[in-house]
Amino acid sequence: MSGAMATSTAAQAPPCRFCGAPLVHDFVDLGLSPLCQTHVEEHQLGEPEEFFPLRVRVCERCFLVQLAESVAPQRIFGEYAYFSSYVDALVESARAHCEAMVKRLGLGRASRVVEIASNDGYALQHYAARGIPVLGVEPAANVAAAARERGVPTLVRFFGRDTAREVVASHGRADFVFGNNVLAHVPALDDFVAGLALLLAPRGTLTMEFPHVAALIEGNQFDTIYHEHFSYFSFTTAERVFAAHGLRVFDVEEIPLHGGSLRVHVCHDGDGAQPTGARVAALRAREREAGLGSLETYAGFAERVRATKRDLLALLIEVKRRGRRVAAYGAAGKAVTLLNYCGIRTDFVDYCVDRNPYKQGKYLAGVRIPIHPPERLRQTRPDYVLILPWNLREEIVRHTAYVRDWGGRWIVPIPHAEVIEEP
Repeated sequence: MSGAMATSTAAQAPPCRFCGAPLVHDFVDLGLSPLCQTHVEEHQLGEPEEFFPLRVRVCERCFLVQLAESVAPQRIFGEYAYFSSYVDALVESARAHCEAMVKRLGLGRASRVVEIASNDGYALQHYAARGIPVLGVEPAANVAAAARERGVPTLVRFFGRDTAREVVASHGRADFVFGNNVLAHVPALDDFVAGLALLLAPRGTLTMEFPHVAALIEGNQFDTIYHEHFSYFSFTTAERVFAAHGLRVFDVEEIPLHGGSLRVHVCHDGDGAQPTGARVAALRAREREAGLGSLETYAGFAERVRATKRDLLALLIEVKRRGRRVAAYGAAGKAVTLLNYCGIRTDFVDYCVDRNPYKQGKYLAGVRIPIHPPERLRQTRPDYVLILPWNLREEIVRHTAYVRDWGGRWIVPIPHAEVIEEP
């Protein structure tokens, strides 16, 4: 029946990674997909790849949306291909966030700032430039090396209780802890959030940014589902996760990153200096009105995903029938999910371009589409550029405005397939 949710028996179901209830309700099944931040090198083209189930369920007790089966984080994050510094929007957001938090918290040379999943130092560099003592915690050694080259001290570790104790022993508790787009990447939520509580000073402030599951549902953002994203949070569920470890959300911001994210401001529950602001109750109420505490809200998502696949393929088939050439922009994680789920390979897309030199000269996982520097677009003059990181649509159109010189246009696949001529 259309809109109904597929279910499993409790005996077959894995437990919710937060509350432990059996996960019996399917949210969407995207079939089998490779790990999104792996890339195929030239010498590997004759070798098989590993594919893993990409199925998502929703917990009927706490409404945490999460992968039903997961891949060990060491497989995903040991060496990582995502460097945040190549995304202008992330660098600018990090700079603005630094400016706001320095002012709001009075951070200075006597403060301690720690970022969890600090990537290549794109955010901590702004604090370090002000003379504020910083430390990054980043599990990918290759990305941490780039941060150190930037002058950002970085500890190569997965974060949890043990790492928190290690940092406290060597650096003391932190006045400000933050993590941008990391909460979704955590398989062991209990250990991770317990570590945050240990690391945060008694009067310290924590901010966490994560994609909002309401935006995922409303914007049909199924391509943001991949193996490194273990969980997809509503504000209400995130509040419960922090509260389970004596942490209180006292403020929340809605920000445009990653198609619509939340930035929560958190303190220890006993910190009376941080009163809970009006935005907390307001967003909680909006989520309740939107039905994020009801299974019915999650039930129709899978069919909307299937419809998007059909529409995108129909558009590309028509474009190719007319003899037009298509290239793609952005070898992002979401690109791997979208292309593999839709079955889009070099029969539809000639190649992909990306600004990150780490990815250039390699091939997108699963679909084996070659990745080139952006200059390739000028050289080959494709008729259409498929924007795979649709959340960076305006930035990418700005960077590739020259495609208009030969009458080129852009295709955006999400929330629905469309051809655009202007930003």
